[in-house]
Amino acid sequence: MTREVIRTDTAPQAIGPYSQAVRVGNTVWVSGQIPLVPETMELATGDMREQVTRVLENLKAVCEASGGGLDDIVKLTIFLTDLQHFGLVNELMQQYFSEPYPARAALGVASLPKGAGVEMEAILVLPES
Repeated sequence: MTREVIRTDTAPQAIGPYSQAVRVGNTVWVSGQIPLVPETMELATGDMREQVTRVLENLKAVCEASGGGLDDIVKLTIFLTDLQHFGLVNELMQQYFSEPYPARAALGVASLPKGAGVEMEAILVLPES
């Protein structure tokens, strides 16, 4: 099987030697998205609600560039520098996802790139074409 690199200008560009996402067959692995504003490559300003929303918008943009959407995510991994924001993440996820929800893990970490408070990575399975 061949690998297809997914790239979109509607999500932040990679800030290192990696791809925004890679598709193999009908499976897409989306790299971790932090709350960078795609146009400026600066962190979203504001509170944690704005950071989580920006991450979900970035994730959505990469999913759409791969030919899918958030509802195609089968596994979501969330990294938080403060697990007290877990409830907020749950609240916002309900605005972006519908049942059946993806499998998920949420991890508390000491720090994230660029000082972000949240990062999410995902695995999508696209419908057979």
